[in-house]
Amino acid sequence: MDRAASDDERFLREAIRLSRDRMRAGGAGPFGAVVVRDGRIVARGWNRVTSANDPTAHAEVVAIRRACTRLRSFSLAGCTLYASCEPCPMCLGAAYWARVDRLVFAAGRLDAAAAGFDDARIYDELPLAPGDRSLPTTQLLREEAIATFDAWLADADRVPY
Repeated sequence: MDRAASDDERFLREAIRLSRDRMRAGGAGPFGAVVVRDGRIVARGWNRVTSANDPTAHAEVVAIRRACTRLRSFSLAGCTLYASCEPCPMCLGAAYWARVDRLVFAAGRLDAAAAGFDDARIYDELPLAPGDRSLPTTQLLREEAIATFDAWLADADRVPY
């Protein structure tokens, strides 16, 4: 096995260890994640949905938030995200927004579904038009919102992300 594969396994095992240990300690779902840069763990995260009463406190999001805070940047370019399970659509979106270079995961979305997690429902809804989704959705005031985008584009001091 080459060094990169060995490192991937080592960091992925840390994400799995976090998922198992935090779940056993109570108040956490069975998910863990680590953000790695230059061969070192920058941040760790575990599921805190029920302990923090925060539906966005998934392991990957927690790890990304901690890594961004530690690195003092909204960009995690140059980093790899290791997750004990294939990220849900929210966490995958967060990985893209954070601009991680790579994602490595262990269990898959079907494994999560078999354990009672309903990520599949969200994946099924994403390609649908907003009006066709099970979540009732209404779009209003589009022109007012677009005016804010126009102001953003005209601002020479904006920080693109």
